[in-house]
Amino acid sequence: MDRAIRYLKQAQKSDGSWPNYHDFDGGVTSLVTLALLESGVPKDDPVIQKALTSLRNTRPQKTYALSLQTMVFCAVDPEKDLQLIKSNAALLESFQVESGERAGLWTYGATQGGPGVGDNSNSQFALLALDEAAEHGAQVKEQTWRRAFFRWESMQNGSGSWGYYPGAPGTGSMTCAGITSMIITTKRLEQGDVEINGDNVNCCLPLKQESSVDRGFDWLARNMTLRTNPSEGGGGGNSLLYYLYGIERVGRLSGRRFLGTHDWYREGAELLVAWQDRLQGSWKGTGVVELDNPLISTSFALLFLAKGRRPVLVSKLRYTANSDWEPHRHDLHNLNHYVEGLWKQRMTWQVIDLGAVKSAEEMLQTPVLWISAKDGFQINAKNEELLRQYIEGGGFLFAEAGCGGKKFDQDFRAMLKRILPDSAMRMLPPDHPVWFAEEPVNADYAMPLYGLDACCRTSVVYTPGDLSCYWELSGSRSFVDDPSISQKVRNQVKAANAMGANVLAYATGRQLKDKLERVELTTGAGVEDSTNRNLLKIAKVQHVGGSDDAPAALANMVRVAGDHLKVRFDLEKKMVTLADESHQYYPLLFMHGRRDFGLNTEQRKNLKEYLERGGFLFADSICAGQPFTTAFRRELATIFPGAKLEAIPIDHPMLSEEYGGYDLSNVTLNDPQTRGSDEGGLKSVQRQTTPELEGLWIDGRLAVVFSPNDLSCAMESGTSLQCKGYVKEDAARIATNILLYAMQQ
Repeated sequence: MDRAIRYLKQAQKSDGSWPNYHDFDGGVTSLVTLALLESGVPKDDPVIQKALTSLRNTRPQKTYALSLQTMVFCAVDPEKDLQLIKSNAALLESFQVESGERAGLWTYGATQGGPGVGDNSNSQFALLALDEAAEHGAQVKEQTWRRAFFRWESMQNGSGSWGYYPGAPGTGSMTCAGITSMIITTKRLEQGDVEINGDNVNCCLPLKQESSVDRGFDWLARNMTLRTNPSEGGGGGNSLLYYLYGIERVGRLSGRRFLGTHDWYREGAELLVAWQDRLQGSWKGTGVVELDNPLISTSFALLFLAKGRRPVLVSKLRYTANSDWEPHRHDLHNLNHYVEGLWKQRMTWQVIDLGAVKSAEEMLQTPVLWISAKDGFQINAKNEELLRQYIEGGGFLFAEAGCGGKKFDQDFRAMLKRILPDSAMRMLPPDHPVWFAEEPVNADYAMPLYGLDACCRTSVVYTPGDLSCYWELSGSRSFVDDPSISQKVRNQVKAANAMGANVLAYATGRQLKDKLERVELTTGAGVEDSTNRNLLKIAKVQHVGGSDDAPAALANMVRVAGDHLKVRFDLEKKMVTLADESHQYYPLLFMHGRRDFGLNTEQRKNLKEYLERGGFLFADSICAGQPFTTAFRRELATIFPGAKLEAIPIDHPMLSEEYGGYDLSNVTLNDPQTRGSDEGGLKSVQRQTTPELEGLWIDGRLAVVFSPNDLSCAMESGTSLQCKGYVKEDAARIATNILLYAMQQ
């Protein structure tokens, strides 16, 4: 992407434009500018500012160029360019064919319109632009959407595909155009999967049956390839990059990670990376336009890579063949759009089909799984195990009983008891961040939220109410365009959006994974050995302050350390008590927790004896829990009244590469803070610092190392706005150095 950005920037003319393609005045300039913006080039970059000056002085009269220019204005400064956006939208509407067999379509421009003309390629760009313009305040006539909807619906081939014009053989690019156009026009015309009756909202409308969009996706699934533009007429391959840009749109707008069996973004990204001219940074596609103009080809490739790379905020779990898993089709789309506005970040949502998931690693590529239904939640033991691994690997479940479904409520609670038997569901109190992490929730309109704590944080949030009903409503035409909607309904929507945003902020810490980041839950640790020789064993100390609240933390620590140190650790979890001699057989003990605890006289005596004989204790406070920190310091002070925990200086060899570890002179600490009164909620500031570690020396030997800041939660891949501690990478480095130092004492 960086190479392509450089290529496009260098091709800019002194007046801020890029060379036109034929007579599409401003078309290439708009397309290139849009690609640069989507690729992360800031709005105040001189190249973007020069391009905007050029575009503001250009009045395109062709559908492609006018549509692309409108999308650029919407992407940069819609308030400043609102009048241009509105005038462009009105001009685009005037280009639409109003009568004849192609009524509802667009052709190349006003002078080329008429009853017998109009094509699907021009039409999809016009609808993309009008949709963006409407989002920013342009008034688009309902008849414009309606004509387009009926024309696209009527043009679909019996196979489910669309062609370039009515009756033409279907192609991949035009089927993508058909799906996109049907999604846009349906959104603009439908009331959504809810109904408003005065102050009441009916959330339980009949589920929608198979649509044109579904049949279009079925065609794509049967014919899907990313190496050629598939065609029913044979001779596919024309306009491949234009087709890939279409694939990105339908995949993102529908939330589908897979089209058929194809992981469309990963496969497309691999193809484009291999295909790029690495010297110039450009691409050349297939077909006349893409071969003639590498500026156009490169822009299409960049748009695929950039827009498809948006990080995933939340995924909807599809776990049944019927439609019960999706009572509200637009809920996550609308919630994602709402959170984008709060976080000032472009994100996406996806659908995960549980029947197609092969491992928890695949599921962990999304930070939050949304589950909704009313008729029950029946999944097999294998899939229950996947959900357990997902949660223990740092994933987060967010669920509701759609329409207050009692069967779902029973099934979901029973499933949680099976996969997390040591945790219990509880009503989340007013001081839990799900009520204020992003913005406050009006208590008069709040739905009850239940939580289940696992992996050192609340990892499951569940409501027996129909929360997604109001997310669905928030983007529906009946809600957006009707000023007569009652204040009670508007307050309910506002509260539901706030609750959704708060849960997502809490679950992710507003830190999202890169779209291509792969998560690995390894089962080995360090150097493989055909026997169990030379295994280094570490045990966890039992106590009443949450001694196993982060059950996978130690295992993940020793996996990382084992890989780096080429040492075999025993991954079997050993919980030992200080009340007998079980702990004396381990050279290293690990201890963590969140709550207050106390040791009795016998336990203190045994721990003192263990440490004086050469044992080593490594401990951290889960999520920097102050009660545990206070208790840990108190117990050591009681056991060793002549010594105390002291800060370990940064020049201590344990914090350096001296023992084969890492240089820890600079690490990143998440530091949760309350936002200002004008912002509301919580924020997590990341700051660079040195490790804040404390040590206890016995006869000159460092016998205890304690971190009052979190290591454990980070090592479980959990992120929380509440959790003061090191980022995962630095937590792993700190743990590795401590283990390495302890082994060599």
